[in-house]
Amino acid sequence: MRDAIAAGVDVHVIPGPSAVTMAVALSGLPTDRFTFEGFPPRSSGARLATFEKLRFEERTMVFFEAPHRLGDSLGDAVSVFGAERRGAICREMTKRYEETIRGTLSELSTWADTHEVLGEITLVISGANKDSAAVTAEDMVARVREFEGAGMDRKAAIAGVAAEFGIAKRLVYAAVVDANKMSS
Repeated sequence: MRDAIAAGVDVHVIPGPSAVTMAVALSGLPTDRFTFEGFPPRSSGARLATFEKLRFEERTMVFFEAPHRLGDSLGDAVSVFGAERRGAICREMTKRYEETIRGTLSELSTWADTHEVLGEITLVISGANKDSAAVTAEDMVARVREFEGAGMDRKAAIAGVAAEFGIAKRLVYAAVVDANKMSS
């Protein structure tokens, strides 16, 4: 399935017992282990807290979402999981207008913000890298300093470290700010 998707083949799945399994198959993300999380909370604060608890989840995560909240949920997902985490929006599965959009969470967020989203939505988000849970604040700060030492500005260094470790930029930024407070 992943090879066909990577080759640009238009892939369809024969309807199965649930939208969850169909979305996991269509997403092109790892299918060996996944978790269904239901609908994320409606409010941004509660949704961020839920996503924060799942930040280091290594299994592929599946959510249902209302079309009018998809953009907000993806924005919150970007801020917690990082812009480069992979995902898929699966829409109207088994129906005439079935559609799957794959990309980074940042790309999916942009898509949701620029398209009229209708129908039943299943959102699939890749799990964390096995090493991301082991990343410490010291690791992040050291890597930011390496990038800065190579001539990169701080904003770009933080973005680079976030992408490298598969974590949100705000977490790297917070680690750098805390380290600077400690050293002054």
